[in-house]
Amino acid sequence: MTRQSTPSLQPLIGGIIAALLVVISFNSFVVINPGQAGVLSILGKAQDGALLEGIHFKPPLVSAVDVYDVTVQKFEVPAQSATKDLQDLSASFAINFRLDPVQVVTIRRTQGTLQNIVSKIVAPQTQESFKIAAAKRTVEQAITQRSELKEDFDNALNSRLEKYGIIVLDTSVIDLNFSPEFAKAVEDKQIAEQKAQRAVYIAQEAEQEAQADINRAKGKAEAQRLLAETLKAQGGELVLQKEAIEAWKEGGAQMPKVLVMGGDSNSSVPFLFNFGDLATQ
Repeated sequence: MTRQSTPSLQPLIGGIIAALLVVISFNSFVVINPGQAGVLSILGKAQDGALLEGIHFKPPLVSAVDVYDVTVQKFEVPAQSATKDLQDLSASFAINFRLDPVQVVTIRRTQGTLQNIVSKIVAPQTQESFKIAAAKRTVEQAITQRSELKEDFDNALNSRLEKYGIIVLDTSVIDLNFSPEFAKAVEDKQIAEQKAQRAVYIAQEAEQEAQADINRAKGKAEAQRLLAETLKAQGGELVLQKEAIEAWKEGGAQMPKVLVMGGDSNSSVPFLFNFGDLATQ
């Protein structure tokens, strides 16, 4: 009985061995896709040299490969700080970054997963970088010089994350808030500035009106002066005319009629004047 059962196990054993060889052969290679980088660990120890896109051999049964996404990652990170004038300032930043494929082995050894990278590296360094940028200016400058604040923040964050194998691609300030006390102070300042601008406008308007009154007064005085000169000139002509009349009276001759022009030489209208009419007065 034993000799008859032994040959029947050989095909089964052969099949098992073949299946194991197939499984081992499949587990001896790993494919790294574009946008990924891998870290090979043998018996739990990370090996030097990142696995970049392509197919790679790995020892079967005793090795494992951790695959990292090295495409652009985006996380929103809150931050708080005190400004140069000791005002509370809070912000929320959108951080776009990616992992340096060449340094994923170091990342694997020091930080582990992507979640650890965000919570242990990106978030704390964002907070520290914001403190550096905010401390350089007052809260009012942080609001009015927002682009300069972001530039200082970017420079600080880039220099801090670069040493961890994290490449910052872009940052944006989603929200920037300050204390309610400062908000009230800003509102009061804006109201005061509006009132001051209104007062300046009223003063300018009054000055213009006063100048207009002066101009009108000057015009009126000039008109009166011209009128006085005209009347004076016309009075002189009447004196001469009266003297002529007296002379005619003494001579007993008939009063002449003369052509007299109006006072304005540019628009004079001639009229006939009878000295006899003046003499009878």
